[in-house]
Amino acid sequence: MAEPLTPPPASLIYELPGIIARLDLPNLFPRTQPCEVELGSGDGSFLVDYAVRNPGINLIGVERLLGRLRKMDRKGRWAGLANLRCVRMEASYFLEYLLPQHSAQALHIYFPDPWPKRKHHRRRLINHHFVQTACQALAPGGAVWLRTDDADYFAQMRAVFGASPFFEETQTPPALAALVTDFERAFQQKGIQTLRAAYLAMPL
Repeated sequence: MAEPLTPPPASLIYELPGIIARLDLPNLFPRTQPCEVELGSGDGSFLVDYAVRNPGINLIGVERLLGRLRKMDRKGRWAGLANLRCVRMEASYFLEYLLPQHSAQALHIYFPDPWPKRKHHRRRLINHHFVQTACQALAPGGAVWLRTDDADYFAQMRAVFGASPFFEETQTPPALAALVTDFERAFQQKGIQTLRAAYLAMPL
């Protein structure tokens, strides 16, 4: 007999009990299953679609802007999702201090702010320190899926991950590449190419 579906909570936005203790993932979701995280979820277009197609995965969407978080919450509840939670927090802080170590099967980072001016490059999410943090957050064999429309930022992404002995380059599966974000949809309408990179965490 099939296990009954678990209804979603009244809100998918998870209110953090504090900002210094790591999340208790078993208490976040009704079912214990692999967990994946999207850093910078926008309005949730990608993550909600991905959650619908992957009910056997628990998903956390991290977004700093409350308006976007509320859109993701509405979309997720409309879709009846029990495997999605939304967290309002800076992506880098969440990954380094709130996500339990080696708990994520995948990190999705799509179209992060490119900070195009050279003097602002230090503000970019993807840098050498991020690679170290991602290694700590991912389970062995876990994946980092990256997308951007900025060629310079793409080169930096590939350089910092390529220099790490803890990651191995791989390919984005076609089924995953076919699921687009809100930013990506707008870029495609303008004929702007999506640049993708993907890496697997090597066993420590």
